[in-house]
Amino acid sequence: RNFYYITILRDPVSRYLSEWRHVQRGATWKASLHVCDGRSPTTEELPSCYTGDDWSGCSLKEFMDCPYNLANNRQVRMLSDLSLVGCYNLSVMPEEQRNKVLLDSAKENLKRMAFFGLTEFQRKTQYLFEKTFNMNFIAPFTQYNSTRASSVEIDEQTQKHIETLNFLDMELYDYAKDLFLQRYQYMRQKEHQEARRKRQEQRKILKAKQAHNKEQSDDNSTTDYIGNVERWR
Repeated sequence: RNFYYITILRDPVSRYLSEWRHVQRGATWKASLHVCDGRSPTTEELPSCYTGDDWSGCSLKEFMDCPYNLANNRQVRMLSDLSLVGCYNLSVMPEEQRNKVLLDSAKENLKRMAFFGLTEFQRKTQYLFEKTFNMNFIAPFTQYNSTRASSVEIDEQTQKHIETLNFLDMELYDYAKDLFLQRYQYMRQKEHQEARRKRQEQRKILKAKQAHNKEQSDDNSTTDYIGNVERWR
């Protein structure tokens, strides 16, 4: 069997707001073991942002103010090899070095995936998936611009703060968007080249048929003429 890794990325600010609304309604990640290098992190390595069963009803400010919130830069962390930085142990290396290693790892893993899509480009995502795996969906993807995240109104200062909290995800998304559009353009050009090649082959076949038919027609005309000459004699 061949196994392929695929993923869908999302605009970091929209994704962050969506997760906040999800947590606000009572969702938790308690079932997630966060296993890295064969073990789960200790409570010292990964403290909780809340006490009690969940964090339902938390405000956006509370969500942003927790320094241990795994919503921050979640896409980079989930795509990178955490073992390169000592998993959740922040004392293994300086923060700046850790961030660079995580971002580089996430970019490399994303680039090596057979396919990835972007939430903000549903039709292009569908096109790339179908061309990559040679299969077609029975219905076209729909671009929903109205989501729970889009319904949250935030001011420019809050927007900038969320971008700062997710600065690694912001850089990863810019990289992913550029790579995604490159792959899309490549597939479109390849499709056009294949269509042009088929048209050229069809024209060659048509010309060959026309030449053959003309040759037969000329032969028939010559035969008819010779036959008439024989009769005229």
